[in-house]
Amino acid sequence: MSEERYGVLDGAIAPAVNTKLFGHEEAEAFLARTYRSGKGHHAILIEGPEGIGKATLAFRFANHVLTHPDPTSAPERIADPDPASAVSRQIASGASHNLLYLTRPVDEKTGKVKTAITIDEVRRAGHFFSQTSGTGGWRIVIIDPADDLNRNAANAILKILEEPPKRAMFLVLSHAPGKLLPTIRSRCLPLKLSALSDTAMRQALGQLGLAIAGEQAERVLSLSKGSVAQALKLANYGGADIIEAFEKLLRENGPAARKTMYKLAEALSAKDSDVAFGFFIEHLGEFLMAEARAAALAGALGRADHFARLSSTITEQLAVAGAYNLERKQTILDILSTVAA
Repeated sequence: MSEERYGVLDGAIAPAVNTKLFGHEEAEAFLARTYRSGKGHHAILIEGPEGIGKATLAFRFANHVLTHPDPTSAPERIADPDPASAVSRQIASGASHNLLYLTRPVDEKTGKVKTAITIDEVRRAGHFFSQTSGTGGWRIVIIDPADDLNRNAANAILKILEEPPKRAMFLVLSHAPGKLLPTIRSRCLPLKLSALSDTAMRQALGQLGLAIAGEQAERVLSLSKGSVAQALKLANYGGADIIEAFEKLLRENGPAARKTMYKLAEALSAKDSDVAFGFFIEHLGEFLMAEARAAALAGALGRADHFARLSSTITEQLAVAGAYNLERKQTILDILSTVAA
């Protein structure tokens, strides 16, 4: 499945059907314990870097709650979901009357995923809560990620969080909780997840059939920074080649640099290159900020200011290109020219 269609990267397993989770045993134990106590919070903010298993954890916990609607008789730990169970089948097919998954919708006109979770999506939550629960038990909403809520949608979610329906539960996912409305954060119980360890990464990638060894393993683990999503982008979307080409560009000048620049721009503007383009922009942002920090720590404040300003300039270029739907290849060339200057 492609990211453009379902928000799932090629080579990944959709969180709703993933029966395995690695590296978050303490978080699972905490959720199982608080639920079993009968004093669990109605809204949990699951935060952490992108691609580390937040959505998988949310669906596992939702499955646990819907399978054991009485907290006092729930198991002490969250077991791997049983794909053959009625609850798992309903969740996997999107047919559960007790679970609503809110994420960026697909634009019917363009066939592409919209840039934000809109008020129309949040209205689905209002309708969802107005219906009778399929089992008379819990009704759970997963928001993935809440960072993508536009202002109107965020305000609408806030109203529901302020006066939650009986036996309602919100699992609010966030890659960057600082971007959320403070009033939303204040109404959620925070649960912070860390990037995966190398051991957990190897387990997760092994489950996906992505076998890595030797120098390749060390490079993938280093560049992915504990994120399975980043590892998949490196392996399946040309991410490693993109980084290599960018590093090559920084070393070159004159005709050789221009050749590398055009080759990289063509790759990032090709058909179905949205994931690769997003990966590059993220990598570029991290590179510029790392250079600015290193310069500042070294006392080279002028150089630090240069990279900070460069980051702001590129952010503005991207915003203008998006607002006016400018040609991506030319936008990338403009950005690369700015960086290489």
